[in-house]
Amino acid sequence: MAKRYSKADAPAGKFGSTDEELAVIPTVFRQDLFKDKRVLVSGAGSGLGKATAYLFARLGADLVICGRNEERLEASAGWLKKFGAKVEIYPLTIRDHDAVANMMDSVFANGGIDIQINNAGGQFSQKAIDFSVKGWNAVIDTNLNGTWYMMQNAARHWRAEKRHGHIINIVAVFERGLPDAAHTCAARAAVTYLSKTVAVEWAEHDIQVNCVAPGAVETEGFGNYPPEAAETFKFANPMMHSGEAHDIAEACAYLAAPSGKFITGELLTVDGGQQLWGDIWLYGKPDYFKRGA
Repeated sequence: MAKRYSKADAPAGKFGSTDEELAVIPTVFRQDLFKDKRVLVSGAGSGLGKATAYLFARLGADLVICGRNEERLEASAGWLKKFGAKVEIYPLTIRDHDAVANMMDSVFANGGIDIQINNAGGQFSQKAIDFSVKGWNAVIDTNLNGTWYMMQNAARHWRAEKRHGHIINIVAVFERGLPDAAHTCAARAAVTYLSKTVAVEWAEHDIQVNCVAPGAVETEGFGNYPPEAAETFKFANPMMHSGEAHDIAEACAYLAAPSGKFITGELLTVDGGQQLWGDIWLYGKPDYFKRGA
């Protein structure tokens, strides 16, 4: 039985939270699984995107990485090259359609990609009644529109080249809503059903489209939320602990590998049973909903 890593194994945090740990964390996949494959990972400078890029590089893939922070991308690229990967870096925001289109033109002029993992996104915690128009649009524009720009531009190139492609979108566990993050709940649900729709439309072009929904998974992004949220995350699932970024990376590898060759239009939820069990309130559960209040 595979060893389950916990904070006891990594006193500084979840195992797989540092570059050194991501370089050696055990995987069930063979080392050459993605040899001769090119994989694009957005938001690869940190968190889930970085963990995913590291795993694919360890499994033999070459990488195209993009994101807003060029310094973080360069740091990730240094590690990816240590694994033997060839790496292309594109600093950009996926909210800029022209920047995305230009990147895709360049990527496909240089050999294209086989797999696109759309991880880039972001949100802030706030009560929905207090959203400004600017705040709402910023999250929708990144998480929904930006993801769509990535998907459509890749699909157009794959269609033109009559080449197989696989898109994997990182979304969220939204089925029971996301209190204090209604904007990203709306965007992630939209991406999921957009993915289901184009999985059918694009099947004739030999393009697969799937989604992975992380639950409470521990990354440096935990620091963006109030302390009350961290307590909520711990007990958000019946397994009673948060997940690791590597859990999401392995889910992406499963879908992208031959193990996923007959899967399209699917949502793979990796949440320790969160959707069956817990509520995540990014500001902590309001007194109104507390038993006995």
